[in-house]
Amino acid sequence: MKSDEQSLKAQKTFPIVAIGASAGGLEAISRFLETLSPNLGAAYVIIQHLSPSHPSILPELLERKTKMKVFQVTDGMHVHPDCVYVIPPNAYMSIVDSKLTLSPRVKTDGSYHSIDHFLIALAPIYQNNAIAIILSGTATDGTEGFRAIKAEGGITFAQDESAKFRGMPNNAADSGYVDFIMPPEKMATELESLIRLPYTGLESLEEITMQEQELRKIQVLLYKGWNVDFSNYKQTTVGRRILRRMALNKIKDLKEYTEFLIKEPAEAALLYKDLLINVTSFFRDPTLYEELSKEVLPLLVKNKTPSDVLRLWVPACSTGEEAYSIAICIFEYLTAHSIVAPIQLFASDLSEGSIEKARLGIYSKISLEKISPERLNRFFVNVDGRYQIIKPIRDICVFATHNLLKDPPFSKIDLVSCRNVMIYLEPVLQKRALATFHYALNERGYLVLGKSEKIGTRTELFAPTNKQEKI
Repeated sequence: MKSDEQSLKAQKTFPIVAIGASAGGLEAISRFLETLSPNLGAAYVIIQHLSPSHPSILPELLERKTKMKVFQVTDGMHVHPDCVYVIPPNAYMSIVDSKLTLSPRVKTDGSYHSIDHFLIALAPIYQNNAIAIILSGTATDGTEGFRAIKAEGGITFAQDESAKFRGMPNNAADSGYVDFIMPPEKMATELESLIRLPYTGLESLEEITMQEQELRKIQVLLYKGWNVDFSNYKQTTVGRRILRRMALNKIKDLKEYTEFLIKEPAEAALLYKDLLINVTSFFRDPTLYEELSKEVLPLLVKNKTPSDVLRLWVPACSTGEEAYSIAICIFEYLTAHSIVAPIQLFASDLSEGSIEKARLGIYSKISLEKISPERLNRFFVNVDGRYQIIKPIRDICVFATHNLLKDPPFSKIDLVSCRNVMIYLEPVLQKRALATFHYALNERGYLVLGKSEKIGTRTELFAPTNKQEKI
């Protein structure tokens, strides 16, 4: 049986460049391919919004623009370097084990998000070997996918004012998840220099993580600037983000990058920001919320008087999706059982930018993909094509910048939900976090972890009530 590392190595031997476009995109894609060297050793996957009722002639048109082979994707097609793959009409596309898989398109609130769908599937598999490009098009498709790509160490491009339709690239640029904003021809040139840098693949990552002295200098620099110690964070994650920043600055040597960080405080700030990027979503793992409503909330409410406050804490809340999901879940439960109870939900994160977004509670259409139409109508209001959490839900959520591993914890908490955070921490910090949660919780309080996380040796602090959902 292959190890996880062997499987990753088999899947990630060359970069995947995902190119998303819609209206006006054919011209932009053509300009990109005409400028691009045909032998860079990357595969190019084009996700173009196409008419669902007509056969696509896009592959034939693009064959005239490049010396690379151009294929219309069929389900299960393997990707190979120096080839171009074009999504067929009326399909969503993902990638698994170096194979492109197709599924029927699904509308999200009246729109198709085929670019987001592919990028979100691509990011966790190809990580540093994932590169995403958004060209001309209307609306917002691609923005959420950019967030996933950057969180896993990939690189992102958006077309500049040369785009015929600037909705998609502008929305991506406004999100803060774009590394380069430029015309298609310059993207091709920039891409060539990036791919020729040794920043992708497991070998580069191993080389970085072995340079302990230089990594320690960077950790000290970040600690002095932001009072956050990254020394016991998973070094593969830290290394991947450092490699990304090195590539963007055309730096091949870690020592040279360390010196660059010391000279350029703005770059240190960008690295710190990169290290805090996290991927989250509304109602991630829906069965967990069903268990909270069926098993946990009834027990928490049972021992409360009408004046007792139900207190919850969501550490590392990122931009607020999980915190609001829990708040909606509680609101629904209390309403369904005609229970009136005061609620305080504390949500915290290291990133000030994430906390500011969470307080606003405004999200794009694709962010709400897992929200049912009933919940969308009940708990959100339309704000210029985006959606904001209603004020009664926002009012019970208190968002604050907070260092889970250093600052005093919240107290008298009934439920802590800290999901997919421990996986980024070394065991010493995992133990510290669990001790913090134990201190914060009431005696009959509950802790919720991510599906891949465990309490380890801290069995004296917590007893499982639902092993499958990690409650």
